Amino acid sequence: MLTLRDWRSHVGWPLLAFTCVLGLLVFTNRDPWIARQLFFDPARGWLGAGRGAWWARTLIHRDGDWVVRAVFALTIAACLASFRVARLAPWRQELLFAVAGMVAVVALVGTLKAVTNIDCPWDLEGFGGHRPYTGLLGHRPDNLPHAQCFPGAHSGSAFALMAGYFSLRNRARRAARIALAGAVALGIVFAFGQEARGAHFLAHDVTSAAVAWFVLVGLYSKMLAPGAYSRSQIQAGERVREHADQHAADDVPGETQPDGGRRRTHDSRIERRQIERAAGPVQQDVG
Repeated sequence: MLTLRDWRSHVGWPLLAFTCVLGLLVFTNRDPWIARQLFFDPARGWLGAGRGAWWARTLIHRDGDWVVRAVFALTIAACLASFRVARLAPWRQELLFAVAGMVAVVALVGTLKAVTNIDCPWDLEGFGGHRPYTGLLGHRPDNLPHAQCFPGAHSGSAFALMAGYFSLRNRARRAARIALAGAVALGIVFAFGQEARGAHFLAHDVTSAAVAWFVLVGLYSKMLAPGAYSRSQIQAGERVREHADQHAADDVPGETQPDGGRRRTHDSRIERRQIERAAGPVQQDVG
């Protein structure tokens, strides 16, 4: 369950931002204009084609795929290892979330790409192709071949790595912000490369980012947010608190054994930390 602050920062403001950006691109038909200004020249073609193919097609698209695949493979390996390696066991829920989140984002973006029937820029009139531009909300003639270019799957795979931010958010905020910045930066690079080739318009990649973000937020609210833990985890936390309270009551130093009382209090605190570490994150606010 998300807190009110999380609703504002992770749902409300991002929803407003994505709506404004996509609304501007869709209702003003800015996508073709941006493509002509940055990526397409009628005389030389697409920036990322021809002599630019080495960085747009080979480096960013083909080799960039391996970066995402490597991260995904390492995450799966760590998740599986968490069932056998004691050091990784406390991170099992976060690793499960990361794997599920990346799979969900890639699967949803791929499904949308297959069913939305939106053309790639390189197939459109004025950009080297022969199909009419209809826009995201326009009526596309039925006699045209089925198209699969919206939203952007390549940038979507990079934005899926934002799962790292949510996985780290409850434990290491600074590392989480670094993970978020890295995933967003990689997504922007992937989007730039594909738009330079003529594979996508800007709105295609903005939509991929929005899909990835809100899928991950929804999954986070179910798996990692305060109140999202299982009943067994909550009961374990309650047992930890009861155990600690009992030790605190028993460890009040008496008049004749002050040193022993202090040692027992110190030992009980160490024991409490050990129990909490073994039980996983304890959420006091489960409402």
